[in-house]
Amino acid sequence: MANQLLKGKKGIIFGALNDMSIAWKVAERAHEEGAEFVLTNAPIAMRMGEINTLAEKCGNALVIPADATKIEDLENLFEKAMEHLGGPVDFVLHSIGMSPNVRKKKHYTDLKYEWYHQTLDVSAMSLHKTLATAKKMDAINDWGSVLALTYIAAQRIFPDYNDMADAKSLLESITRSFGYHYGIAKKVRVNTISQSPTVTTAGSGVKGFDEFINFSEMMSPLGNADGLACADYCISMFSDLTRYVTMQNLFHDGGFSSTGVTQPVIEKFGSIEE
Repeated sequence: MANQLLKGKKGIIFGALNDMSIAWKVAERAHEEGAEFVLTNAPIAMRMGEINTLAEKCGNALVIPADATKIEDLENLFEKAMEHLGGPVDFVLHSIGMSPNVRKKKHYTDLKYEWYHQTLDVSAMSLHKTLATAKKMDAINDWGSVLALTYIAAQRIFPDYNDMADAKSLLESITRSFGYHYGIAKKVRVNTISQSPTVTTAGSGVKGFDEFINFSEMMSPLGNADGLACADYCISMFSDLTRYVTMQNLFHDGGFSSTGVTQPVIEKFGSIEE
């Protein structure tokens, strides 16, 4: 149900590739809630995805290609977005992650370090670059909201998540540090949402992903949160209802992060022993 929570607000949404993407669902929900926004993704991702279809569904939203690892692309993005939207934005979604080491199945103890740098640059440093560019250009309004998507592998070991875990740890640290400085300067709040394992193009590339989703479902009292539920959470974080939430890593995982073990998991191991 739409409640016009974002009526009059303007934003930029990074990372919508196809209808499996959380960013795609955030865009649909933001449109339903009355927001205007620009869609962006790296040029190569835009060629692979269906972002123009999403733009049409969202009131013919403007699409601006941008590689978030390149300052010049980000400057062009914010400049054109502000021209199109009539001024600074109120919210930004950073939904960007990529690991060549994961794609090429390199073990964590035997990473290719050139790829490791790419993982950190694309998946984490891009947030710092985005925030730094926005701050210099005064591109986010006072009390604006910036969200980045993360995962609990930043705190706990999930072996097959590989160097993406390091990237998410860096992403969350940038959120705290930049959240402090941007909060002091402009009251802009910066947070991460640590989402349940979700079937997306990026997530499904992780080895053992299907098995882990089943395990997570059994370990979460409420079950796994799906992409649409995550989008709803993002909308609440973009709204004025959460004006004093900043520098936080917010778990949106059905209780997985606080659960040691559940009865279904105990029973499953018991049945194996039998």
